Amino acid sequence: MNFSEKLLAIKKSHLYRSRKVSESAQDTQIIINGKSLINFCSNDYLSLANHTLVKESLKQGVDKFGVGSGASHLVSGHSRAHHDLEEALADYTQQERALLFSTGYSANLGVFSALSDELDWVLQDKLNHASLIDANQLIGLPLQRYLHNNIESLNKKISKQSGQGMIVTDNIFSMDGDQANIDDLQKISNFSNAVLMQDDAHGFGVFEPNIPKNSIYMATLGKAAGTMGAFVAGNADFIEFLIQKSRPYIYTTAISPAICTATLKSLDLIKQGEQKAKLLANIDFFRNFSEAIGLPISKSSSAIQPLIIGNSEKSLKISQQLFEQGFYVGAIRPPTVPKGTERLRITLNANHSQSQIEQLLACIKNAL
Repeated sequence: MNFSEKLLAIKKSHLYRSRKVSESAQDTQIIINGKSLINFCSNDYLSLANHTLVKESLKQGVDKFGVGSGASHLVSGHSRAHHDLEEALADYTQQERALLFSTGYSANLGVFSALSDELDWVLQDKLNHASLIDANQLIGLPLQRYLHNNIESLNKKISKQSGQGMIVTDNIFSMDGDQANIDDLQKISNFSNAVLMQDDAHGFGVFEPNIPKNSIYMATLGKAAGTMGAFVAGNADFIEFLIQKSRPYIYTTAISPAICTATLKSLDLIKQGEQKAKLLANIDFFRNFSEAIGLPISKSSSAIQPLIIGNSEKSLKISQQLFEQGFYVGAIRPPTVPKGTERLRITLNANHSQSQIEQLLACIKNAL
């Protein structure tokens, strides 16, 4: 295979991706490739990744447990820190049990791998995260996709199904920032004898979890919680079934126990609500200011605020212009989003100041 030609074709399509080197802690102010920038790219929604108390808890965890876990959970890698975090996450989500995974991707793959012999059909929202689609396809379960947030489309597809199925949705959609109607989806699940699964990676810690009885809940810890890892929560029997049948859980080294001690502190800060209140205030300010200056930001009440540009080259050009002016904003292009919906994905954090938000929006307005 000629990879040089393939890479050249990607570049010509303005779809080439490159990494930028961060030289500072994850925060609202960040140093990228030697340049100081106001960071509107980070999923650190509650600004906890560099929080003093979270860092101190990590250090204490290292002192007590060392750095690595040494093995998978089912061998010798399941420490008291892992156990305590799982119990705290179950309590926070008001579920019987929770189970830790190394990433959200492996958690979703883990759920599908465990259910590979249990399901006859799966219906997923058209804009679900790639990890949900990949998990479905890699495990080889039948997959159909209903129109985004469209209950009528879902009902039409469900009417043609038989046997045991699962309805799968993001809660907060990662590129659009809008939200699924979990209550309506649960009603359809109950009527059709299906299991409901939600991926709440971008909602956990920002919005209160809405987890219907006997549904499956997955959330990540590397976004609002500011650390790393993921977990699945649900009833006790289902979690035990995952431990027995989920290949990514069984065959993956457990995350560092020190990360678990840091996440326990993050969870305490999430419960206190101060950072959440700051983020929600920033979201309101952003929405009001962008409307006042006539910026066509897509409708979203989450920390993810998309501005549809509709062209890869133009999206990259505006992103680079903002970079030169001191703002780090990602240009999102296919295959992450459908062709024709290329965009700037502006991500708000709790510690952004209103002045920083005003400056960013003014620069975007000028760039357009």
